[in-house]
Amino acid sequence: MSDTLYSGHRYRVLNIIDEGTREALDISIATSLPAGRVVRVLGALVAEHGKPRRIRVDNDAEMTSTAFVEWCERHKIQIVYIQPGKPNQNAYIERFNRSFRHEVLDANLFRTLSEVREIAWAWQISYNEERPHAALGNVPPAEFKRLLTAGNSINQLCA
Repeated sequence: MSDTLYSGHRYRVLNIIDEGTREALDISIATSLPAGRVVRVLGALVAEHGKPRRIRVDNDAEMTSTAFVEWCERHKIQIVYIQPGKPNQNAYIERFNRSFRHEVLDANLFRTLSEVREIAWAWQISYNEERPHAALGNVPPAEFKRLLTAGNSINQLCA
């Protein structure tokens, strides 16, 4: 995603979610998000949460770059590219991005990147810890993840 500070300076937002638990894993905000930065963010997430089997991404330059592709190959992570012009193939992040755009970016005038990061961090905590999701049995993503790791099946949780 991208947006503009009150001063007119553009910035980028990289949102990463877990499609299974709908948990927002990271919201990175910077003036640019080149492939090297994306790879560093993913590396930190792998260290914290473990390695995914696959990553679903669009066809932006940072996601098709040699650095990103080679990082995924080294970590044996399959890249699932959505077809250009088919955002419905990445529906979970599209829904997340729409909520983030409406509730954070469009709802505020930011003067600095620090302000964007602060509000985004608070929103991410609320999204993960407080906001129930109908698809998760009306519990927030963090609670769903706790229940799932406690040995419950997805069918039990979402029934």
